[in-house]
Amino acid sequence: MEQLKVVGKSELRVDAKDKVSGKAIYPADIYMENMVYGYTVRSTMPHAEIAVDKKAAEAYPGVLAVFTAEDVTGLNHHGVVFKDHEVFCSKKVRRIGEPIAFVVAETMTAAKAAAKLVNVEYKELPAVFDPIEAMKEDAPKIHGDSNILYHYKLRKGSMDEAFSKCAVVVESTYETSMVDHAFLQPEAGVAYVEEDGTITLVVATQYPHYDREEVAEALGLPHDRIKILTAAVGGAFGGREDVTVQIHLTLAAMKLNRPIKTIYTREESFEAHSKRHPMKMKYKTGALADGTLYAMEAEIVGDSGAHASWALNVLRKAGVHATGPYTIPNVKVDSYAVYTNNPFTGAMRGFGAGQVPMAYEQQIDEIAKRLNMSPIEIRLKNCFKVGSETATGQVLEESVPLTETILKAAEAMNFEAKDQSSSRKKKGKGIASIFYGTGYGNGFPDVSNARAELKADGRIYVYAGATEVGQGAKTALSQIAAEAVGVQLDAIVFINEDTSKTPDSGTAAASRQTYNTGNGIKIACEQLRLEMLELAKEVLKLNTTVGLRINNGIVEVKSLPGRNISLEALYAEAAKRGKNLKIDRTFVAHSVRMDDETGQGAPYWPYTFAAFGVEVEVDTDTGKVDVLNAVCAQDVGKAVNPMLIEGQIEGGFAMGMSWTLYEDLGLQQGKIKNNNFSNYIIPTSLDMPEIKNIIVEAPESTAPFGAKGIGEPVMIPAMPAILNAINDAVGIRITKLPASPQEIVRLLKEKQA
Repeated sequence: MEQLKVVGKSELRVDAKDKVSGKAIYPADIYMENMVYGYTVRSTMPHAEIAVDKKAAEAYPGVLAVFTAEDVTGLNHHGVVFKDHEVFCSKKVRRIGEPIAFVVAETMTAAKAAAKLVNVEYKELPAVFDPIEAMKEDAPKIHGDSNILYHYKLRKGSMDEAFSKCAVVVESTYETSMVDHAFLQPEAGVAYVEEDGTITLVVATQYPHYDREEVAEALGLPHDRIKILTAAVGGAFGGREDVTVQIHLTLAAMKLNRPIKTIYTREESFEAHSKRHPMKMKYKTGALADGTLYAMEAEIVGDSGAHASWALNVLRKAGVHATGPYTIPNVKVDSYAVYTNNPFTGAMRGFGAGQVPMAYEQQIDEIAKRLNMSPIEIRLKNCFKVGSETATGQVLEESVPLTETILKAAEAMNFEAKDQSSSRKKKGKGIASIFYGTGYGNGFPDVSNARAELKADGRIYVYAGATEVGQGAKTALSQIAAEAVGVQLDAIVFINEDTSKTPDSGTAAASRQTYNTGNGIKIACEQLRLEMLELAKEVLKLNTTVGLRINNGIVEVKSLPGRNISLEALYAEAAKRGKNLKIDRTFVAHSVRMDDETGQGAPYWPYTFAAFGVEVEVDTDTGKVDVLNAVCAQDVGKAVNPMLIEGQIEGGFAMGMSWTLYEDLGLQQGKIKNNNFSNYIIPTSLDMPEIKNIIVEAPESTAPFGAKGIGEPVMIPAMPAILNAINDAVGIRITKLPASPQEIVRLLKEKQA
């Protein structure tokens, strides 16, 4: 087998120079001649009937239009699964922050001033903010006749006598928190009408092709009338999958035939986009006397807020991952997605598989403690290996290096060494293991289209609608393309910003782009390479392509390098013959829909594994937790770009640590109190620990050069590892996030009482 030449190298990011030099264009950077500005009027009540009077606002100097539900030219709705959002609320609001009107004026100052004159009369309706309460028959209904919008069931083995056979059974209830994506770039966008009538929207998004569908349906326009340009994206983490500015801007540009721009404030951004699903999880886990996990029962209730977004997929993924990466013969899981009048929740890094480790990883540690086993020993005894069967009945056939990640994390963290200090500051160590299923899952069509083309400059142009949201997609996918064709990285031109030029490659989510779109690009580029070599064979008057190679932009005979043709000349020769060296290919990921009653099936492939070790210091007087050290052993399949992976691990750990210890929306009766970064606390660089990154390679045969997606798995183990470390330090179990100083002091006092 030939050694890889581009894949596996820590190549510099292809977009790095523009970003560090300030040349990268974000939506907020765009100014156009004759531009106007828009500002959104939002609901101030969580549940109410409304009547809107916009006459005073329309009369304000400089105002060009005030758009409301009556101005929507197509279907006044949108939504990634259910169309349960309105472009503008028509008769009722279901949460604080819903869009009611869009004021367009010559200046943003005038738009904001006029927005205050839009008169919204509210008739308050009963509201519900607790998903458990919302499940009751007599609860106020958000949509339709029931607030339960999804129920996932997983059944394996028999629960009748399972727990009675266990030597130890651990039961507890856990509660994760609703948190914001906290990306650096607030929502912004520009829309304008081109000379041919095409409406162009420049926006930061995770899925431009789906945005085009949402806009087209809401405005009653054909897809080819709309073009989405993806500008530089200042972070996403799932928060840019649901539309925010897109339809409002396109409607205004279409109606006024002038360029229009909007930029959200940080406070508006907090109200506008989705949040992470908070989950209430009742867990019961049992093990035999030798530490073999034998039974697990869980009920998981996720708060979807006022709209569905990805709730079905998130709660399904939570249910599938509820057992953790462990073989358990008897399992019963029920997970529910429930409407409330809270801010709506949607995709966020971890996507349901991020919440459940709070429960299963603390339960397995507690079982180990009661059986006098080490947390390493019990994980190694029960963890997935090649040939293991998941709770959904799926057999893991390859690339399951979980044991290796646990051993490497344990060795680097040195769990045998214990803190002997008698001071008020106690140190402790914790470990957590996870698995994560790639892609949309459950048989949903997970399709990535890609195109590869040789152009006149001798470079390979790759077209894929795979959004670069800061994760390094353009670089990693360019490396895959370069390796597949046989050229250097600088010979690849990666185009992903324009829906009118790029095929649909699916969303930048579910840790799917490296695997899915990488596969689409690889097979397109490999076919292009074959066609290039075939043409070169004819031009060079050879009888076979065997022995031909592409080297530094030249197709040459390996044993006779002087017999060659440059890629520029090859393009010219193809053009002369009327041949277009352009290849379109499609990759569809493998997954099998689960049974509706038992949850049995093969919902995701491949799975990625990780084990993180953490050392913390807990001040028993103040409750403050400092994370001192972290070891992150991450399965990657094959490392396409090790430097990018290390950046992902460190960023993922920061996000997981932030969720665990810092972030609090201050949510009260549906209102976000902490709606900017002065009171919504996230860690700074000074709060970050020393992190040892361990990249574990176990190539996956179905993946492009063996590579698996790691964007989400790198965040997930941080939270449970920190919680287990806190328990090791001071003997308390955190069952509700965040693990704030106040909560830790309360639990310490409760322990001492």
